[in-house]
Amino acid sequence: MGAERRRRGPRGRRAARLPVPVLVLLGALPGLAAVAGLLLYAGGAERTTAGRPRSAQETGGHTAPRPPVVPRSAWLGDAGREQPPPRYDDEVVAVFVHHTDTPNGYDCADVPRILRGVYTGQTGARDWDDLGYNFVVDRCGTIYEGRAGGIDRAVTGAHTQGFNHRTTGIAALGTFTAGVPVPDALTDAIAALAAWKLGPSGTDPRGRVRLVSSNDLSRYDAGATATLPAVAGHDAGYQTDCPGAALRARLPEIRQRAARLQHRGPRPQARHSDRAASSDAGPLRLLPAADRRWGP
Repeated sequence: MGAERRRRGPRGRRAARLPVPVLVLLGALPGLAAVAGLLLYAGGAERTTAGRPRSAQETGGHTAPRPPVVPRSAWLGDAGREQPPPRYDDEVVAVFVHHTDTPNGYDCADVPRILRGVYTGQTGARDWDDLGYNFVVDRCGTIYEGRAGGIDRAVTGAHTQGFNHRTTGIAALGTFTAGVPVPDALTDAIAALAAWKLGPSGTDPRGRVRLVSSNDLSRYDAGATATLPAVAGHDAGYQTDCPGAALRARLPEIRQRAARLQHRGPRPQARHSDRAASSDAGPLRLLPAADRRWGP
């Protein structure tokens, strides 16, 4: 993940109820048409991690389809170590892009083996509880589930010191320092993943969000509010060379493509919120020593 050093900066599930107008409309349709209408309506409702439906109006109507994701069971197999249960946030309001700082000249068929090596390095030598990244994308554009907890859920990662909460960490498999070619398939996959994960919170990938740092090891003092890009490089929140100059230069393009996938207009929209998205670790500070993470 590049050289890193500290620098302080500025301070029972319920069934969803259909609205009465929808019920009236469905009741006026023939049987099969009513079923089809019900399925279409249900498919348009997004759910939070608490299981509540989110309407298109609540999310601003800017959602994107879920891209194909290879589950972690397909690459990790029985090599996983014992670990504490996953932890969750209420939503994802920002994405941090990383690179794994590993060799680039790999065959994409070998990625599962490479990922097991990255996993072993983080959970072995570094003694983390799991892979830090929520997702990993290879140079062929294949997306892999990283940290355990569920592809569709807002899993708390361990990827950006101080800003692990309410964010998703996406790592590009390889090293993308200045002058290194960045495959279009890789950036397209990152954009598709960012568009999908940010959709339920109504976040424009081209916009900026307010995040609260959870500790002093980030670029910002603990408790300080930082206004960062909704799709940011690792270095936006932590003093590091990650995700590499070449991949960092592609972030504007990734943001624009993600916004198109969300069917947004030409102008970026700020994420409107009554409060900053807190990255306060809260209960994480009280976890036993066995719950090892790269910062809260």
